[in-house]
Formats: sequence, structure tokens, C-alpha cells
Amino acid sequence: MKVRTINTVIILAIISMISILIIQISWIRKTQSMQEENLAIQKKQVELNKDHFTNQTLSSLQNVRRIISKQTADSTDQYGAVQQIRDNYFLVEISEELQLFYLETILKREFYHNKINFDFQVGMYDCFSEKMVYSDLILYKNQGAFQNAPKSVKIVSPPLGKKMDGHYFTIFFPNTDFKPIIFSSNSFSPWIYVVVIALLILVFFLFTINVIVKQKRLSEVKNDFINNMTHELKTPISTIGLSAEMLMRPNSSEDPQKIQRYATIIYKENKRLENQVEKVLNVAKLDKEQIVLKLENIDIHEILKDIKENFEFSQEFRGGKIQLNLMAENTEISGDLVHVTNVLYNLIENASKYCEKDPLIIIRTRTDKKNFLIEIEDNGIGIQKENIDHIFEKFYRVPTGNLHNVKGFGLGLFYVKLIIEAHNGKIEVQSNLSSGTTFTCFFPL
Repeated sequence: MKVRTINTVIILAIISMISILIIQISWIRKTQSMQEENLAIQKKQVELNKDHFTNQTLSSLQNVRRIISKQTADSTDQYGAVQQIRDNYFLVEISEELQLFYLETILKREFYHNKINFDFQVGMYDCFSEKMVYSDLILYKNQGAFQNAPKSVKIVSPPLGKKMDGHYFTIFFPNTDFKPIIFSSNSFSPWIYVVVIALLILVFFLFTINVIVKQKRLSEVKNDFINNMTHELKTPISTIGLSAEMLMRPNSSEDPQKIQRYATIIYKENKRLENQVEKVLNVAKLDKEQIVLKLENIDIHEILKDIKENFEFSQEFRGGKIQLNLMAENTEISGDLVHVTNVLYNLIENASKYCEKDPLIIIRTRTDKKNFLIEIEDNGIGIQKENIDHIFEKFYRVPTGNLHNVKGFGLGLFYVKLIIEAHNGKIEVQSNLSSGTTFTCFFPL
């Protein structure tokens, strides 16, 4: 995927995310505006209902007061005899003591006529005992009918909060609730919804970008692998073709030494092709976890000494050296001799290949409580920090542009890590650009 395509995807994703957030914010603002309008309407309606209830109740209680005054021939001034203590609590002053049942009967009739459809409780003050006597809760039923609640329903009118002299009674409406039905704006904030949606979109956006970047990197690795494979296979094929062409010339049969030479070249280059193809196929098998280890006790120091001897023999004309600092006391581990040897050869071969001067490779061994450690330090070109995390990935090679001065498919370190982890070990790397690299292998004792 091209960089331009990725940038286009990112820009479109950002525009989409911003558009979604703008729509959500606009929707929430409209919803809040509608809720505020509904709340204002309901508050207004509640105030009207409350005022209507208060007026009807005061009117009913004044009528009750008049009826009582006629029955008792009370000629006292009625001004201020009916008082509202709270929104749902009223007090009526009278001049004579009344029977509670008689008072309840008058109240029921007046409330019915004035359509006061609420449960209520009557409290009668006895000035002789100086105590309040309360009726049962009187329930409002359908069709304007009232009836006493069962004895099990207990309710007590609140105290007056002031001392009164003389006779009076109180009316308490426990179930009047003059509040808006909908929730207020403080009970739930829709902005929480916006934040959650924004976070989900952001996580999805970052995940998508991460996948796209990984796919781009995999595409680059694949292209690099194809270029390297083309380069690696093209050279032996060209050599084999050239040697075969020389053998096909008419006068080539007259010189047995030339025939032997060209045949040898064809054989070696064919083996080289075979090894390259075999390496790719073997790594494909290892990647599918088809690793079968033949575990045995192997002496790491003996392997390293053999590797040193073979390496310095092959580096006779280049001047490469291996320095061994074998400090491990316990030199044996349980491992697969072939695979462990290949791992060490791969690391040393890399140290030699990626060096622009005479290779100097220092190999150290030591042990701790659990592991046998092998450190392989070189004086090569080093690895940049941004590439270190990827060097163990299959087919990955440190980018060098279009240069292919170092041969390979990017499979060596992938194989190394796979084998070490198959032995329940691990590998670490430290590197500084232009000053060398150190690989540390951990094998369980």
C-alpha cells in the first residue's frame, strides 16, 4: 500500500470521526434544548396544579369552618382561621370541640364537591389532654369516593412547629407530589455518551491505522524478500547457464580439464540453489511449529571451538578472528545438536557478513542459576534502534535501499529465535550503529 493511499485513508477516517462527533453533539444539544423546554412547561403546569390544589383546599376548609360555626352557633370572626402550614399541610381553628367522625364526614363531602382527589389524615387537638388525636388515613378511591385505610397502614402527620391555644384541627395530604415527571438535566449527562462514543471511535481508528501500517510493513518486507530471492537465485542460474553454454561449444570436448571445471561449477551452483530452496522450505515448516528436537546432552564449548576453527580457516584470506572467553563452569545443556550448532553458525555468519572491516568476533560464555548464556559480540556496522524490534521477523532485512551487497532471505535470525524458544530459551540483542552488535542467547541448564 502506497504512502499516499495510507494518508488518504487516515484523512478520510479523521473527517468521518469529526463528522460523527459533530452530529452527536448537535443531536445532544437539540435534545437538551427540548428537555429544558419540556421541563419548563412541566414546572409551569406543576405550579398551576399546586396553586389550584391550594385554592380548592382553602376554599373547602373555609366551607367546613362555616358549617361547624353554624352547628355550634359560633359568631367569632373567621378571618385567619384557616392557615396553610406547608404545601400539603393545613390548620383550621375552631371554638368548640368536635367529634372526629363528624369532622371526617364533613371533610369528605367538601373534598368531593371541590374535586380534591388525594388521600388525607385528620388531626384533632384536645385542649383538655393537650394531645393530638389522629384519624386513620382516608383513601381516595375512584368516582370521588373516600374510605378509611386498613389499621395496618400507619401514618402520622408532621408536627406544627408552633404552640397553639384553643381548639383546632389539621389536614395532612401525604401523597401530593408536585414535581416534574422527567429527570432534571443534572441526573444524567449526555456528554458522557459523547465521550464514550468518541473513545470507541478513537480506539477503532488507532487499531485500523495500526493494522494498515503493519500491512504496509509486511508488504515492504515481502517485496524486499522477493528482491533478495531474485538476486540470490539469479546468480547461480546465470552461472549454470553460462557453464552449460561453454560445454555446448564444439571445441569444449577437446579439453577434459575445462569439462571438469564447468561440471564442477554447475554442480556447486546447483547445490547452492538446492540449499537456498531447502532453507525457505525448512523455515516454512518451522513456522508451522513442526519442530522436532532430538534432545541430548551437548557440550557448548566443544561446539564453539569447532566453529572457531572452521571460521578462521574460511577467513584465512580476509583476516577474520574469533576470540573465545569461555567462563561457564557447567558446559553442557540439553538440546538438539544440529539446531543449536546451526544457531551459533548463523549468528557468527551474520557477524562476519555485516562487517566492513576485518571481522573480530568475541564469544563469551557464563552461567547463572537457571541459564547457560552465550554472548556473541562483533565489530560490524550495527543496527539502528528502529530496526532492532523487527530483525527476528521472517523475511525481514534491515533496509539498505536497492543495494544487495549482503546475501540472504531474511530467514537466519528468524530461525535462530525460533530454535532458541523451542529450547525454552530466549535471545536478546544490543547494538550501536557503526560500533557493533551483541547477541545474548539464554539456554536453560
